[in-house]
Order: sequence, then structure tokens, then C-alpha cells
Amino acid sequence: MNNDWKDRLNIVYSTNPEFQYEKDQAEPTETIDKQKQKLRVSIEKKGRGGKTVTLINGFVGNENDLKALGKLLKSQCGVGGSVKDGIILVQGDFKQRIIDLLKKEGYTQTK
Repeated sequence: MNNDWKDRLNIVYSTNPEFQYEKDQAEPTETIDKQKQKLRVSIEKKGRGGKTVTLINGFVGNENDLKALGKLLKSQCGVGGSVKDGIILVQGDFKQRIIDLLKKEGYTQTK
């Protein structure tokens, strides 16, 4: 049994010596085919100190595939960014360039 205390945060303890901890395990989502992905590319300035960012959302799949796509887009544009909560954030105004890159990679339903 793994005895890592971080896995047991926010658990009410039982005095039953036979008690087994149940952990919520999210099922890994399957990444759907590139041609079926409906990615949306948009520009946002609000709440970012006047800085412009390009957002890519609508990705359906696991976190590793999303991070790989984010890394590819950031490296092709030569800028920084982040990937979190299912959204790829690329620093700067690269909307058309990202749409072209996504279509070149096989994401045909990109707008």
C-alpha cells in the first residue's frame, strides 16, 4: 500500500483497521482523430496587462497530446506560452500563423 500522505489530503479518518482509502481516478480521455478535432483560435487582451495572447481551445484528448501540440505551436512561432485547463496559450498575436500551422498538421476543422 502506498503510504504517501499527499494522496490522503481531505480524508476523514476511520478507526476501522480494515478501512481502505478510495482515490478518485480520472479516466484518461482518448485523443480523437486530427481531422475530427474542432479547434478554435482566438485573440485575447483582457486581463493580461495589455499583452496580447492567442488562445487555442476545443482540443479533445489527453493532457500529453495537448502539451505536445502546445509545444509544437510555441516552437514554430518562436514564443512562450502555456498549456492548462484544455487551452493552449501562445504569447503574441499569431492567429493566422497558428491556423495555417494547425491545418498543415492535419487539423482540418480549425477556425
